[in-house]
Amino acid sequence: MPESPLHTAGLNALPQQSRSRQIMDALVTWIDERGLKPGDRLPPERDLTAALKVGRSSLREAVSQLSALGVLEARIGSGTYLKRRVTPGTHYMPLTVTADGLAEALLMTLEVRRGIEIEASIAAARRRTADDIVRMEVALNEMESAHKTEGGSGKADFAYHMTIYDAAHNPLFRQLLEQMRDIVERFWEQPFDRPDFAARSFPFHRTLFNAIRDGDAEAAAAETRKILDVVEEDIRNMRP
Repeated sequence: MPESPLHTAGLNALPQQSRSRQIMDALVTWIDERGLKPGDRLPPERDLTAALKVGRSSLREAVSQLSALGVLEARIGSGTYLKRRVTPGTHYMPLTVTADGLAEALLMTLEVRRGIEIEASIAAARRRTADDIVRMEVALNEMESAHKTEGGSGKADFAYHMTIYDAAHNPLFRQLLEQMRDIVERFWEQPFDRPDFAARSFPFHRTLFNAIRDGDAEAAAAETRKILDVVEEDIRNMRP
């Protein structure tokens, strides 16, 4: 049976003056809202132009730009496929890393994480609000619960770190992490098929919260370093 095409529901006609950038924005927003994953095929060109009410040349220019950014891949005779997960806030500069193996990629990413996360924890300790503290503690409790019941924390761990970025009250921290989401999330996906990866860092997440709650920037930086040190040790010890 022929593969049923992906429906264009959710795509709306663009204003007459809209062109390449607006088409890019519309496509990326639609991709994000539909939850498309790398490897998924987009609707045919004729369906996209009809849904957006734009010309083929404008659509092709937008697809070409997204392909140059590594977001889409146009395959002759097959269609256009999503190459990398993307959100409305990341499609102009999706960051990737090419390395010889998972361990090297994680270590390269970790170097960048150190700089960003330590500074974010310092900023969070200095700027956190009462609401930030509540959100952080809720996320931390959920992370601890997941760790106890599942032996790992995965998405809950990631969500906790996001509350720290938000508590820094500098949108660039979250934007930078969003740009690296694909490669950063590898840390929470049991790399090396080891559910115990970075498990030794678990207690430091609570002490990090305490430091930020208490407004102790120096302690927040120290606790973040402890977490990242454990992560680095496990990468080096668990790699094949």
